[in-house]
Amino acid sequence: MRFVTPFALVLALAVSGGAVSAPAFAAKKEEKKAGPKLNVTPDVIKSLQAAQKAAEAQDFAGAKAALAEADSKAVSNDDKYQIGAIKLNTSIAAKDTALQSEALTQMLDSGLTPPEQAAQFNSVAAGQALDAKNYDLAIQRAQAALAAGAKSETINPTLAQAYFGKAGTTNAAAEPARGFNVQGLAALKAAADAMKASGQQVPAQWYQIGVGRAEAAKLPEVTEWAKMAYEAEPSGTNLRTLVRLFQRANPNITNRENLDVLRLLSASDGLVVAGDYLEFAEMASKTGIYGEVKSSIDLGRSKNVLNANQGADLYQTATARISGDKSTLGAAEADARKAANGKIAAATADAYLGYGDYAKAAAMFELAKEKGGVDADEVNTRMGIAKLKAGDNAAAKAAFEAVQGGARKQIAGLWLAYLGSKGA
Repeated sequence: MRFVTPFALVLALAVSGGAVSAPAFAAKKEEKKAGPKLNVTPDVIKSLQAAQKAAEAQDFAGAKAALAEADSKAVSNDDKYQIGAIKLNTSIAAKDTALQSEALTQMLDSGLTPPEQAAQFNSVAAGQALDAKNYDLAIQRAQAALAAGAKSETINPTLAQAYFGKAGTTNAAAEPARGFNVQGLAALKAAADAMKASGQQVPAQWYQIGVGRAEAAKLPEVTEWAKMAYEAEPSGTNLRTLVRLFQRANPNITNRENLDVLRLLSASDGLVVAGDYLEFAEMASKTGIYGEVKSSIDLGRSKNVLNANQGADLYQTATARISGDKSTLGAAEADARKAANGKIAAATADAYLGYGDYAKAAAMFELAKEKGGVDADEVNTRMGIAKLKAGDNAAAKAAFEAVQGGARKQIAGLWLAYLGSKGA
């Protein structure tokens, strides 16, 4: 099955040569193209005339028998091209895909297909070869179609899938499968770029297939494909792919950095399986953000992803501390304002963020930045999260854009991608 909707092609023919008239089943008059000048063998002409007469009477079995007879008499490429042309028009009238494929092959292999029809004929033949899982022929025909001027967005998807077909689905990272996947991805990217250049919407499915193929083949461009998939369809699922790729590429990020990544998954509905919610709760617990330990497990339970036993120890420990932790926040605010640096302010802001008090969290993060002595990139990241949660997307964007380097800059970039999907 193809991963793209096949493009529509109307095959237009006007054949000439010998005593055979223009086929009765050619396309509309205004779509006809003058065919090549042919010198068809007289015996072939007789068989073709019989085939046309049978086709006009809707006797397609008789037409095919006469065409087979013509094939047996063919001695030149002129004969073969003319027979293929009549076969093609008969196949269109009879809605006979197999005969159409045979006709196109015969015409193309004759070397006499008019240049103005070469792109169209090769495109259709490529699609038919792909459907038949004849991947080498599909590649050959698709490349010929491109060379003849076929549009990249219409034929490169066929070329891509033919390469993916050759690659198969096992040992995708080993040669020759890896190389076929690379070629398939190049063709798919060319098709997507051409669609965008012409103002068309690229199917998100193309990019998702790109992610799958690049991941299976262990290609470094998997992240680029994941970014394009998210841009085309900014869903939690596609953002989750980006986040997981980031985590895999950065195995040494701190618990605090990882918590901000998981917060993004939560904000974008990208928490899917039990492990996602438990990972979020664990990171919040390790960094002392008790409010989010509770809220993450509550969320997983509300969606029937977590049962009462999953994360129970983390949940009980956090809930036992929440009341006392909250009671200290007022004094912590006062201490933060008197402190020589912003460390108390940042810690207090973290707690407020975990409890969902985004206005107070933002105010404390601002104070932490003013006083200094803190990790500015972390503070800006979390300031952005607080502002976004409070509904101030413009301020959130400014905060994320202020993050300067390291893993934090990449994390901020993921949040900016999410903001961009919301029109911010």
